[in-house]
Amino acid sequence: MTESERRLWRAFPSGAWVDLGTGPLGTSRTAGANAPTDGHTWGPERTIRGEVIAALLLGAREADAGAVPAVRLRGARIIGPLVLRGGEVRYELTLSGCHLEHVPDLNSCQSRTIRFTDCHLPGLDGGGMHVAGHLSLSGSMITGTVRLARTQFDSGLWLGGTKVDGRGDWALYTASMVVDSGMFMKNADFTGGVRLVGARLNGGLFLNGATLRNPGGEALSADSMNVEDTMQCTEGFTALGTVRLRGARVNGNLSINGVLRSPDTRYALHASHLEAREVYLKYTEPVEGVVTLAHARLGTLHDDPTSWPEALRLNGLVYESLRGSGVSRRIEWVSRDPEGFRPQPYEQLAAWYLRDGNDALARRTQLAKLRARRRTRDLGGRLWGHVLDATVGYGYRPWLAALWFTLLLALGTVVYSLVTPRSLKPNESPNFDAFAYTFDLLLPFPAFGQRELFDPAGWTQGLAYLLIVSGWILATALIAGATRVLRPT
Repeated sequence: MTESERRLWRAFPSGAWVDLGTGPLGTSRTAGANAPTDGHTWGPERTIRGEVIAALLLGAREADAGAVPAVRLRGARIIGPLVLRGGEVRYELTLSGCHLEHVPDLNSCQSRTIRFTDCHLPGLDGGGMHVAGHLSLSGSMITGTVRLARTQFDSGLWLGGTKVDGRGDWALYTASMVVDSGMFMKNADFTGGVRLVGARLNGGLFLNGATLRNPGGEALSADSMNVEDTMQCTEGFTALGTVRLRGARVNGNLSINGVLRSPDTRYALHASHLEAREVYLKYTEPVEGVVTLAHARLGTLHDDPTSWPEALRLNGLVYESLRGSGVSRRIEWVSRDPEGFRPQPYEQLAAWYLRDGNDALARRTQLAKLRARRRTRDLGGRLWGHVLDATVGYGYRPWLAALWFTLLLALGTVVYSLVTPRSLKPNESPNFDAFAYTFDLLLPFPAFGQRELFDPAGWTQGLAYLLIVSGWILATALIAGATRVLRPT
């Protein structure tokens, strides 16, 4: 062994630190002779073989009495593979500010806490590993994929400040991962997709200040993920690519407050079939791409109307409560489906207003739904829809029919007071009453007997025909409106 390896060998039984740095240790992102990114330039006095570290962790050296053995190494260049595949690692591994030239192979191992902090790594393979503690990659720069499929962490997964460049592949690839404590990615910077499909995160997911870059693909793929606490994507969170949460379940608060850009793909946020108790949505910049909450089931939805995207799919969305804007903005909110009219979002919004005791707002929402549906009908359907809208507001504004009836009644009374119709039976007719005559013309069935006894002359005959037709239209519209009002909701 080299002198640096002998130092590590002697320090292991007591768990003492071995510092091979030549001065203040740089971080993974600083330049200079003491920075891990330039660790390939470090000489033999700072070089340790990966097989020596593996041998110590797998029991090649006995522990000192009354001490807790561990590998604690700072500022080292680690050459050769660090292979713990399938092994039972009984001791902690902590590498700080180190430069690893090969991808550590931790596949299927059983280990204690492992820390690669402020290191430079070409990737990490840890599929199927079980960590009785936590895995930390905080502050490290990784130029390859971190693979953690089917892993289990009895504590947490720490990626705070970690920078990963997947080099055209996934930056973080997991499948069915279990983290019993939180998964922390605060201020992380990932180039390539982050895959958390089927993950179970019992202590929450924290992406505050994180940047996920995968233009044209999925920045975050978390279908069927289960978060037992909170999920936070705030404090400058940025996703350049699709954020996919289809079928995910968050048994707490889901907060997204940041930037979503996905101009080259279909969705900026794909959260269909999502289940969450409380959702906060606010975008610090206009969303580029489609946002879908189709068929999601939410407890309370808090949002900011100024940050709604142009294309918004809400068909099938069910919620218990809404917070964030007035009815006029909400009606606009449910009308942004890029495929056109969808009735269910209007019905859900109206149902929410009814539960909240706002009957007038519920009727206004239903009226907006019928007006939107009218635009999808053929010419005849659109014309009849306009008639119903103008006369009784599709049954939600029956006072409009009374207003039209009053205006036509006043018009006919004035005209026939000035131009009296001739009597058909002069000897038998009662005195002419312009008000009663007009009233008879407007009713489908005469009430005062004036219409059969008097005949308008000249141009007033056309007015009579207009009043008769208008009366039938108003009567039909009133019947349709009364049916809608009386129909149980």
